[in-house]
Amino acid sequence: MVVGDSLSAAYGIPRNRGWVALLEERLKREQRNYIVVNESISGETSSGGRARFAKLLERHRPAIVVLELGANDGLRGLPVKEISTNLSAMIRDAQASRARVLLVGMKMPPNYGEDYAQAFEAVFRDLAETHKTALVPFLMEDFAQKPDFFLPDRIHPTAEAQPLMLERVWSALKPLLNAR
Repeated sequence: MVVGDSLSAAYGIPRNRGWVALLEERLKREQRNYIVVNESISGETSSGGRARFAKLLERHRPAIVVLELGANDGLRGLPVKEISTNLSAMIRDAQASRARVLLVGMKMPPNYGEDYAQAFEAVFRDLAETHKTALVPFLMEDFAQKPDFFLPDRIHPTAEAQPLMLERVWSALKPLLNAR
């Protein structure tokens, strides 16, 4: 189960070209016995995800949860402590339901200030370490500085960037697939 924001909901591109759809295709191609459920919502914040998370866990009973939230919190300049608290609660709830967790990190642009940007980035690393989860440090690592990989809003990745995002996620997800 993927719980994320517009980056996982394929905002601005055909849904079947988003990284989550590409993940589903890859799992089928490799004959991995997993069903991908994409519960991502464009504009979702960590508090919004947290508010609906228990019902998602109950409904889907996932073996693995990919948490890709926090970017909208950061873009709104919400307190880093609040982001950490929300993500931590979701990680704990997922682990209590016996799901393995992959936390997907994000970075803020430099115009948010160095202190905020550093604290924001550290949230993901610190939570992964505290809760012993898998981590993708930065979903857009391979292309964040390349404008051609973004829609005109310069926030959302194009369809051409989605395979790069999938590779980022896949490298951290693959060990979780093998740990049954």
